[in-house]
Amino acid sequence: MVHLGIIGTNWITHQFVQAALETGRYTLSAVYSRKVETAQEFARQYEGDIVCETELDAFFATPVLDTVYIASPNSLHFSQAKAAILAGKHVIVEKPAFSNPTEMAEIIDLAKQQQVFFFEAARNIHEKSFQTIANVLPTPEHIIGANFTYMKYSSRYDQVLAGEEPNIFSPRFSGGSLSDLGVYAVYAALGWFGKPTEVHHFARKIATGVDGIGTVILRYATFDVTIQHGKIGNSDLPSELYFDNGTLALNGINAIETAELHDRQNGTTTIEVSAKANPMIEEALDFAEVIEQPTEPANVARYEAWVDLARDVNNVLYELRKQADIKFDADKE
Repeated sequence: MVHLGIIGTNWITHQFVQAALETGRYTLSAVYSRKVETAQEFARQYEGDIVCETELDAFFATPVLDTVYIASPNSLHFSQAKAAILAGKHVIVEKPAFSNPTEMAEIIDLAKQQQVFFFEAARNIHEKSFQTIANVLPTPEHIIGANFTYMKYSSRYDQVLAGEEPNIFSPRFSGGSLSDLGVYAVYAALGWFGKPTEVHHFARKIATGVDGIGTVILRYATFDVTIQHGKIGNSDLPSELYFDNGTLALNGINAIETAELHDRQNGTTTIEVSAKANPMIEEALDFAEVIEQPTEPANVARYEAWVDLARDVNNVLYELRKQADIKFDADKE
């Protein structure tokens, strides 16, 4: 059983806790919030003897706690993950895990030294449907391109228009559209195709200095992946992969619920994919299996692949940000 503690008490934390409990592999053991009332309100919604703390040192010292899920503002992930790892805890860090490659490298190395696990909670790559699509992809010479879209209007943008700077649109908290939504598409591209040879980002900054909308091009040896991301508008476009004999259409890239292969010779084939009602169940199950069976060869290989992919995605996101001249306070350069 994984004894879970959480940092961050927003809706996504509830979604992860509910997913974790549904797997039957976790118990919620501790909640951290700056306000005890907030921690207690969160804990009241779950069963069991749950410790509520307002001091991080005390939270990490909770004896039963072995794994920490971090869903605080992006710029806080690094310091909180580092403190958790030094306290001997595994960490599950909500995407984007860290602001830049320097932070990512330090956490990966520290987790290895302390013999604990670091997981980036990029849920789409853990879904069965993601692997189903990987299994039907042709070899690279038969791929001619892809177009991934994830654009969803954020109500927090109304605050920006009113002259405010909410966390998800703040360079102080490592926010912006690429960090929040584009990351899913970058994970999909690198998860299916590997590292690109070139990356390009055409972003539109908003008043706070981060990107509100943008177009990314990832160049591979024989094809390009175009990514459209945005938090200041909505898009209902599908995501598509183009082959020399047809097109694979997905309803989305963050969670694949439908997939159709349109073959010029054989017509349309529906690919059987399914999405869980709670889209975080499959990642929670994956993490639990590695934590509970750390020396199982298959788990060792999976974990190393996830870490390598997290590092590569972080490098690509950083390069894309630099091209768009978007600077976070967490960047030291």
